[in-house]
Amino acid sequence: MVASTPEHAALVGEALDLIEAEDAERLVPELLGLFEMTDGRWRRDGHNVAEAVYAADTAFQARLLHGLAARYHELEPGAVGRRHIVDLLNSFRMLRAAAEGQPPATRAALIGLIADQDVHHDPSGLVRLADQELADGRELSGEFVAVIRRSYLTVWNGKKRLGDLVARLDGPPVNPGEAWSDRALTEVAELGGDWRRLLAHAATATSARPSAKWDRTGRALITALDADEVRERLLSWLRLAGRPRTGLLLEPRYGPNPNATYDPYNADALRGLAWLLSLLPAHPETARTLGALVETALRKVAGLGPVNPKVANAAVIALGRIDAEPALAELARLAARVTFKGTLKVLNTALDARAEAMGLSREEIEELAVPGYGLTEVGRAEHRLGEVTALLEVRGAKAVLSWHSAGGKAVKSAPAAVRRDHAEELKELKAAVKDIDKMLSAQSERLDRQFLSRRTWPYATWRERYLDHPLVGTLARRLLWTVDGTTVGYAHGELRTLADAPVTEGSRVELWHPVGHEPAEIVAWRDWLERHGITQPFKQAHREVYLLTDAERATRTYSNRFAAHFLRQHQFHSLAAIRGWNNKLRLAVDDEAPPAVRELPQWGLRAEYWIEGDGGEHYVDITDSGSFLRLRTDQVRFYPIDAPQNWAHCDGGEYRMWLRDGADPVDPLSLTDVPSLVLSEVLRDVDLFVGVASVGNDPTWQDGGPGGRFREYWTSYGFGELGASAETRRALLERLVPRLAIADRCTIEGRFLHVKGDRHTYKIHLGSGNILRTPNDQYLCIVPKSTPSTPSTPSTPQSGYLPYEGDRMLAVILSKAMMLAADTKITDPTILSQL
Repeated sequence: MVASTPEHAALVGEALDLIEAEDAERLVPELLGLFEMTDGRWRRDGHNVAEAVYAADTAFQARLLHGLAARYHELEPGAVGRRHIVDLLNSFRMLRAAAEGQPPATRAALIGLIADQDVHHDPSGLVRLADQELADGRELSGEFVAVIRRSYLTVWNGKKRLGDLVARLDGPPVNPGEAWSDRALTEVAELGGDWRRLLAHAATATSARPSAKWDRTGRALITALDADEVRERLLSWLRLAGRPRTGLLLEPRYGPNPNATYDPYNADALRGLAWLLSLLPAHPETARTLGALVETALRKVAGLGPVNPKVANAAVIALGRIDAEPALAELARLAARVTFKGTLKVLNTALDARAEAMGLSREEIEELAVPGYGLTEVGRAEHRLGEVTALLEVRGAKAVLSWHSAGGKAVKSAPAAVRRDHAEELKELKAAVKDIDKMLSAQSERLDRQFLSRRTWPYATWRERYLDHPLVGTLARRLLWTVDGTTVGYAHGELRTLADAPVTEGSRVELWHPVGHEPAEIVAWRDWLERHGITQPFKQAHREVYLLTDAERATRTYSNRFAAHFLRQHQFHSLAAIRGWNNKLRLAVDDEAPPAVRELPQWGLRAEYWIEGDGGEHYVDITDSGSFLRLRTDQVRFYPIDAPQNWAHCDGGEYRMWLRDGADPVDPLSLTDVPSLVLSEVLRDVDLFVGVASVGNDPTWQDGGPGGRFREYWTSYGFGELGASAETRRALLERLVPRLAIADRCTIEGRFLHVKGDRHTYKIHLGSGNILRTPNDQYLCIVPKSTPSTPSTPSTPQSGYLPYEGDRMLAVILSKAMMLAADTKITDPTILSQL
């Protein structure tokens, strides 16, 4: 507890005198001054003030409470003084001042203050306050009822009394304050009792899955209404889920911001709405909206994690109950994108159940689930709308909708006649563009994870599901495949060999990987792709191959190739999940965790990346929720997939195998016994983790980050030797730079792209993108406008042909080179000050 200063002691003395004099009016600003001085915390002698107020006369407490509440409403929303007033009332335990006999205005002021809170931690006071208002014949506001409901769902003390109160209240069917609930309440008020009963039934969805009884009630309520109207209104409400709150709540001193998540009472209603939709006839917009709800509910919130996994899970369950192609397509798309373990488990269960019902394997169901989205040929469809033709095309990673008049002339957007006479078709076309973009990304990620699946296809099946599929074909035709042992690519309407000989038939097909192929052959295929102008959806022909080093042969059972790095933990965690690794966030608590693990059931192996939390001295580098901001990295190992798990303390220490039931320890495999393809792909993943999540990539850390303790690492990483992915980037730039408009100003030397500007000459590191400038290799800090946590596919200015998508650092390096080559045109004051 912090000791008092003389100024604080003086204010405490004045406050005690005012309490003794029962001068509530003058005490209010005095108390706020005390809390402003101490940032809302009582110091040692300040507790005497709290005790004095608590022991004071009830009438004086009521006047003080009224004064504090009145001052609360005078302050602007978000003002720190509002937080101080709530803290003062909590510390005074003053809700008893609202008991019978106190002026109604006092209760009204307090109710208005409490209505701004997420939860209130004095259940008894809430019950007394509500009971007195009801006894006086006054209706409780929807916002106050919402606090009572949220408090019942959140707090543990007084739960029975709050539960009894909630059961007695005749409040709105859902809590106001969210965009979707406000819309629903407004419409239900206009539509009448059947709609109110339907919305109230949705709010009873408190279990993990709907029961048969819940479904029966839901069907009966829907039967009393028009099913199409029910679908349209429920969908319109769900589309608003996740929008900013319409009634902002007071942010608590600790914990996540309640305005960034769902009202917990309304979250049950969202679950119920999703389940009600699955009782209606199938519709493409239903699947689309439920899929979007899953992603919205899994959006990350600082200090909390996903917004509300229960809502996401409910939407997945609803999709699994809809027996239609669009719903199955959404399940397949989400399975390729979702990384939150709990929801991914529900997704896997739903897809496995569908596969079993159809007598197919899980892989087959994922392939068959991809719809064509109205494309009549691979990546293309024409739609005639009156006198106008809409052309829907897949170009690279995006769908594009273009328009042509009756005479074939291109027009910029949908003509007025189309918007007027074909509104529904236009709406569906625009929705298809968004759906295709989402599905392309998901399918690209799924295909990129196929290298270790050991999957082969009968030739005819492969052509149907991949090469000639209207959507997947746009990806498959940009990849290399092996047909009966012969490597082929697709060009000019045919599968072709390296010599461009057509391949028109075959027996078995598999995805091609550079492991096991001679370097000359790999280079030849890279040239083939360039010759035919094919940009691959991810690195395949240019994919890095990781071979055993002498150091790894010496260590035998582990690789230190990616040890001794510092990674941003949450960025690593997200990227690991995308790549199919299981990882547990390291918390700054006395707990243990397994390493990051990728299980490879097709190979009977488990890969491990050993990591530990790094909180700095005295655990200062942690989030508000207690997780480490950064990790330290160590070994990569391989074990049989059924070997006991290794565990280590979250903040470091030796990994030990957790043995149960008398099991014997299992030794790690010798790296020489790990198949070359497995070794290469696992090390490539780990290289990606380091390349994306390393603190050495942060251009603002030239001073070494917090306390300067990362200075040596940042310098060695930011300007050190290139890793395998950076070497691939270097090889590409050697071919790319001569084609740039600034080619005469650029050279590649060792680890750097040298750029000659008019002010200085610059060196851009090909791994980190960090920059040194003349004279004396002075550091130049240029921060990219966007730094996503996962690799993206940004446009690369003036670069022309690129052989693959997805290398964000390549785009960053080229953008910096373009800027620095014309350094006299730079106007950014932050950059100019360094030049």
